Amino acid sequence: MGEQTVQLDPLDARLIAMLAAEPRIGVLELSRRLAVARGTVQARLDKLIARGAIKGFGPEVAPDAIGFGVMSFVTLEIGQRFGHAAVADHLAEIPEVLEAHTITGGGDIHCRIVARSNADLQRVIDQIVGYEGIRRAHTIIALAELIPYRTVPLVRSATHP
Repeated sequence: MGEQTVQLDPLDARLIAMLAAEPRIGVLELSRRLAVARGTVQARLDKLIARGAIKGFGPEVAPDAIGFGVMSFVTLEIGQRFGHAAVADHLAEIPEVLEAHTITGGGDIHCRIVARSNADLQRVIDQIVGYEGIRRAHTIIALAELIPYRTVPLVRSATHP
């Protein structure tokens, strides 16, 4: 959102796929495996980062591996006089809120949250709805992850119009 559209070519797609598979790989090794100059790899990376196509290189943390084994999705209905920004500020203060998006349809904001247990999930939901700008929360507990968050297939498809 807000980033400019970046046209990807097959080299960009291969570069992103390699970084996704091996985030700690260096530019020199990338250039060797892609059979292009180190400067080309660095220029492509710089372009993709500057234009917002690559958002970061941080570790991808598995919440369940650090004790947060319950994942759920919460749709919030908010009081319009408070607005989305104030509610987003409240949600940002709750560490278990992994992401939040404004939505269309039967709610105003959709969140992905985690908790240590079902009882802990109640605590997190109570903390979320404890803000007077939130009128109602509808919670769905995720039972199993079938397809993890992924972007590499999307990147590959973006190179084939």
